Amino acid sequence: MDSPSYPYLPGFQDTDTSKAAADSVAPNAHTLRDDALQVLKVGPRTADEVAAVMGKSNLSIRPRITELVLQGRIFDTGERRRNASGKSAIVWRAL
Repeated sequence: MDSPSYPYLPGFQDTDTSKAAADSVAPNAHTLRDDALQVLKVGPRTADEVAAVMGKSNLSIRPRITELVLQGRIFDTGERRRNASGKSAIVWRAL
């Protein structure tokens, strides 16, 4: 069996700093994804709202949301809400 890769492990760009960042978050990525999924099972939220509920940085949660999408575990509700920067953000829901 092949070893797991993106989106089951954090992805990275073709630079040493990007790979180092992915390697540093890899031990916690599974837990962060699972916790984010549990938050979304309670109700639909944006990635930033998920981060706020979890008490985590949105920079650590947004990539986990993308991984959950690619794993087919959450979906775009079609609803949009403003995030802290005032931009329109996707509202996600767990399957």
